Amino acid sequence: MNLKENVLTVLSGEEVNVTPVISVTQIGIVEAMEKTDSFWPEAHTDAEKMAILGSSLYELVGLECARIPFCLTVEAEAMGCKVNLGSEDKTPLVMESPFQNASDIKIPTDFLHNGRIPVVLEALKKLKEKYGDTLPIIVGITGPFTLTGHLLGVEKMVRYMRTKPYEIESALDKALDVSMEYVNALSEIGPDIICVAEPTSATELINPLQFKTIVKPRLEDLSREINTKKVLHICGSAEPILKDMASIGYDGLSVEEKVDVKWAKEELKGGGKIMRVGGRIMTMGGEKSPKLIGNISSSQTLFRDSPDEVKKKVKDVLESGIDILAPSCGLAPRSPLENIKAMVKGRNEFYNK
Repeated sequence: MNLKENVLTVLSGEEVNVTPVISVTQIGIVEAMEKTDSFWPEAHTDAEKMAILGSSLYELVGLECARIPFCLTVEAEAMGCKVNLGSEDKTPLVMESPFQNASDIKIPTDFLHNGRIPVVLEALKKLKEKYGDTLPIIVGITGPFTLTGHLLGVEKMVRYMRTKPYEIESALDKALDVSMEYVNALSEIGPDIICVAEPTSATELINPLQFKTIVKPRLEDLSREINTKKVLHICGSAEPILKDMASIGYDGLSVEEKVDVKWAKEELKGGGKIMRVGGRIMTMGGEKSPKLIGNISSSQTLFRDSPDEVKKKVKDVLESGIDILAPSCGLAPRSPLENIKAMVKGRNEFYNK
């Protein structure tokens, strides 16, 4: 079984002999840029450099995937937002939006030709040509709620959820249309996994009821549109919304270190409720529940700790029963390459003890 088959087998709910070690979130780090001559911000706008950097951690230290792009601003930029592309150690940031209200939001007729969307599509083609049969290729997209925050401003969006909920519902539906159009373009090329990142829906920003009633229905609609393996990533303390996350129809749930793996695995077992999700029958809470991905701390373990400490944390997380080992969130650009190598080596040593 090659690396691609190993990951896809896990996400299909089947057993494997070795837990995969990948990243469904941002993987560009400065040391890899230096070794591959593929630096930010050029790698955000050059398909060749994006593909090289997106596969750099596989080539350099054996991380078992390629993953593009390196931020969550691609869709917002294509919608007309002004984006600062950052520097070699700073990710892009939405600086200004042309939209004041939901009624202002309109998808440009040439949306798929705007901004960096053509770059991502071309980089995906390059990765497919080089690694398509052997290595899982992951593309990250911005979830509808987080995209709505880019289009309206996060503070305004959170305020409107209390004062003008109809405004948010309308804006979210338009953001969902954007996500679906982008997903369909990606699907024509065929990534192995699409990771939907919804950091703005973390429980630190909105409450679980708002997630259940406002965010979850759009993520369900988006799930039905994705015809590859799909992962949902939500930052922060996801425990209060974990069961809702599990019922949406994604094959994997990517969580941060704030989520206790043993507890989460037990939560995902309970009940065994049979339901139809995205046109297929799933056993929620049984063997076909979404697989848990994570949760090696990106901000502490992989960024600040020693390689030995990384290995210890890897052992702990594997013993807790994680299904796919991965950073808890996007890698900090100044993360030491040696620590990413230690994550892979720690997994290998766990199975060779």
